[in-house]
Amino acid sequence: MDDRFLQGIHEFNRQFFFEAHDVWEDLWIDTTGTHRLFYQGLIQTAVGFYHLSNRNFKGACSQFDKARAKLNQYLPRFHGIDTGSLVASLDSCLLDAEALRDGRGSEFDDRKIPQIHIVYD
Repeated sequence: MDDRFLQGIHEFNRQFFFEAHDVWEDLWIDTTGTHRLFYQGLIQTAVGFYHLSNRNFKGACSQFDKARAKLNQYLPRFHGIDTGSLVASLDSCLLDAEALRDGRGSEFDDRKIPQIHIVYD
């Protein structure tokens, strides 16, 4: 497993979303094949949470939607990630971000931000 993949997970789990995006983007640039779209989905996940943390709800919705579309192609697990759980979290966060975007809420519950863990079968 590429160290950049693991470093991105570490940054994401610390809620350093911009840093996770940067690390994964560097990896994405060097990748071809089936992993490329997967990494792009992770990048968009990180960017979505970055937008959410800055109260850019429209941007968060857009990125979550794009990330879900990509990661749905890698269910239920891919490259050691429980993508099913991650996509389910994105579904929930997208609904909340849409409510905030549309003025139907005031705050996002940060406890809904998922952690990404490597799963070993």
